[in-house]
Amino acid sequence: MTQTKIGRRQFLKTAMGTALGAISFPYVIGPSALGKGNSVSAGNRITMGFIGMGRRTTRQGLLEAFLHNPDVQVLGLCDVDALKLKGAKNTVEKYYTSQSSKGSYKGCAGYRDFREILGRDDIDAVLISLPDHWHAIPVIEAARAGKDIYAEKPLSFSIVEGRAMVKAVRNYERVFQTGSQQRSSRNFRFACELVRNGYIGELKTVTVGIGGPPEDYCDFPAEPEPDYLDWDMWLGPAPWRPYSSKLSVPIDSKGLVLTPVPAWRYIRDYSGGHLTDWGSHHFDIAQWGMDTEYTGPVGIIPPDGKDYQVLTYKYANGVTMTRDKANGILFTGTEGKVEVNRGYLRTWPESLSKQQIGGNDIRLYESNNHGTNWLDSIRQRKQPICDVEIGHRSVSVAHLGNIAYRLGRPLTWDPEHEVFIGDEQANRLLSRPMRSPWYL
Repeated sequence: MTQTKIGRRQFLKTAMGTALGAISFPYVIGPSALGKGNSVSAGNRITMGFIGMGRRTTRQGLLEAFLHNPDVQVLGLCDVDALKLKGAKNTVEKYYTSQSSKGSYKGCAGYRDFREILGRDDIDAVLISLPDHWHAIPVIEAARAGKDIYAEKPLSFSIVEGRAMVKAVRNYERVFQTGSQQRSSRNFRFACELVRNGYIGELKTVTVGIGGPPEDYCDFPAEPEPDYLDWDMWLGPAPWRPYSSKLSVPIDSKGLVLTPVPAWRYIRDYSGGHLTDWGSHHFDIAQWGMDTEYTGPVGIIPPDGKDYQVLTYKYANGVTMTRDKANGILFTGTEGKVEVNRGYLRTWPESLSKQQIGGNDIRLYESNNHGTNWLDSIRQRKQPICDVEIGHRSVSVAHLGNIAYRLGRPLTWDPEHEVFIGDEQANRLLSRPMRSPWYL
């Protein structure tokens, strides 16, 4: 939160005055899609706001997926980059204009400050897709403002921030979906069901194919701050540094985000590197298959060039997980193996790929569409397939690996209390300081 708590009426008033587009509603939506008792009124749309108009939201389809869903009405967008915001706003209004017989649509407002979206009483839910260092504060404030939340992975910037996010979501009884969409894929669910039901025998090892830790610093030369970008707000709780275009996602002449991955993802001040980027996906599936999605490892050992050549995790159930060569996630048991990735599934023996999961077998939460699963969960007031606790536990595995790499020595972890045992130096790395005026 900031030094001053959000006043919803105050921010709503500010939002109306500072919105980048006029607010008008050619469609009749009703006062709110959420009725009394936190249930969604029949026939009403879930009204949404989007916070962050970067690559994941625009080029990789999050905005369009919800925009084209007839159960959703997009009312507001937010980004500190005015050009990205303009491009996304045009996308929304062009689509709604094409669906209306009443002329042009101007009912989507644009904002530079996420608190303005949260201050709108007519928005039921928000999708947050920001650089990793900006995940915790908007999520906590969204929960406090009574919004249901879809937040992109990796869930958190640190373990302490992740736990604070879980606490806020629980305290305010919000429906939260982590954007770990692999859980809503049949191949990943099937692979985990094979493992959980013993079809590969007793599980012994899990191998996860992902990249490594972030760079300690960036030495990009300072550039003049563009007038369309609020650079101080982009940095937010991260340490101050001069503007560099390499840290933000490039856009084209129409304000559309281009495809290259921005450099911030691989720098410690803003992210956990490849280890949290893909690790939040693949560790999630690994823990799903191990039945440890609500806990975590008890030992973390970085490579030492001798006994341990790769990053190694030890679990209380005797399973060892390593960061090594694999096509996604490789589960190895006493009687077989299963390897799974996006669009890929391989089993040993091969016949396992056609195994029917029986009625008496363990059946995992089934979702065929990550976004729709969240919307359905909002209507039913139930937990979606990748609830905030699961998202927190998955990325915590990556955070633990980064801490072990940084200290260069084995660590003993207590997953119940989320502390390192007898290691104050390691415990100090469970959180990171925030630049004033931002704090949890």
